[in-house]
Amino acid sequence: MAKQNKDYNKDFLHQGFDAAETDYDQRGYHLDVVLDVNQVRKFAQTAYDLGFYIVFVAGLHVRPDEGHDKECSGLEVVYQFARYDQLYRIKGRVSVPNTLEIPSISDIYQGADWHERETRDFYGVVFDGHPNMKPLLLSEEDPDFHPLLKEEKKLKSLDEVSWQPEAPEVAKGETEAETGQ
Repeated sequence: MAKQNKDYNKDFLHQGFDAAETDYDQRGYHLDVVLDVNQVRKFAQTAYDLGFYIVFVAGLHVRPDEGHDKECSGLEVVYQFARYDQLYRIKGRVSVPNTLEIPSISDIYQGADWHERETRDFYGVVFDGHPNMKPLLLSEEDPDFHPLLKEEKKLKSLDEVSWQPEAPEVAKGETEAETGQ
């Protein structure tokens, strides 16, 4: 009998995370977890305890949207974890505060070490508690140069850069009632 794949949604919801299931075929991950900066380490530890490996840590620079926390810098750090024994991927994302500091997870996942250093190089995010936060790829002589930060007038909102399901196309001459939409 084939082994049943485990659904990890309940494990993350039980820990108090804001988790939503997604369509893997459309998004490339099964679970989307929105984190508060104080939940980053707990999220990584939960993933580790459940047998996930780290795929990547990366940054994203967007316009801080109106109505959101005024302490948000417009930067997000995105984490992705996966399993070896079954197809299951989890994406976690956290808004970076204006201090540009979020907790490091490099002591939980050693593989996060260079991912966090690279994110610091490109976006200026400082991973608090990282044992070696010196530049990985860029020159130490120019520590304020972060090439993936965008000019303020060119920033897009998170909604503009997020995946949105496409509305089904209606053939010419058909109405929504005829298509069952």
